[in-house]
Amino acid sequence: MKTTLIFIIIGAFALLSSCNRASRPGTAETQQAVVSAPGPRAIIYRTHADYLDKVPVILSSDKSALVSFPAPSDLKYQGRPALPTELAGGFLLDNRGINENVAFISMSYEEYMALKKTPEAAEIMAMIIDSDPLEVMYDCGLKQQYAGDPESLNSLILEEDFSSFRKLK
Repeated sequence: MKTTLIFIIIGAFALLSSCNRASRPGTAETQQAVVSAPGPRAIIYRTHADYLDKVPVILSSDKSALVSFPAPSDLKYQGRPALPTELAGGFLLDNRGINENVAFISMSYEEYMALKKTPEAAEIMAMIIDSDPLEVMYDCGLKQQYAGDPESLNSLILEEDFSSFRKLK
């Protein structure tokens, strides 16, 4: 009888300790949930030259074709140009959705937003002033964790602590 009771207690303990395993921090399931969480990414980057007010476009990985470019109305966010946010150390926080295949055209946000129609892809390709402008680029996780608080990014940049970021370039 005692042996049976011990096995029941051990079995119950094992069953209870295995329940709700995904909600414990550090488990693979929890880490996967964080990695696949939806929302825009916080992308920081530094360029070889000053392209702060230049319109970004996305090229193919071999830089031979235009993959994505904005309509003039796409460059506004809450009625203002969606320029990148300036950070410490010459870094910029993306507000447009760029990636490591970004290129910049000769037009500023203001000039491009004033256009009556979206230029053709061939016109955009002719306006590219730098097809490989990135010095470095990092994915810092979900943008919502830095919303309204670029100081946390600035602190990490000033400490040169990029260990929690994924290097894209």
